[in-house]
Amino acid sequence: MAKIKITQVKSGIDRPERQKLTLQALGLRKMNAAVEVEATPQILGMVRKVNHLVKVEEVNG
Repeated sequence: MAKIKITQVKSGIDRPERQKLTLQALGLRKMNAAVEVEATPQILGMVRKVNHLVKVEEVNG
């Protein structure tokens, strides 16, 4: 399965609680934090909910 790199580019402050919890579930705790995860349908759904706060890149390898 493909891997993606998710980087938080905007703050979760002053966002709805569900978006804050989604960022935490993705493993993003701070600005400019990045995580590499498998691109499962569940992860892609979470990314879609906070796509205005994150940057997504495909990881080769």
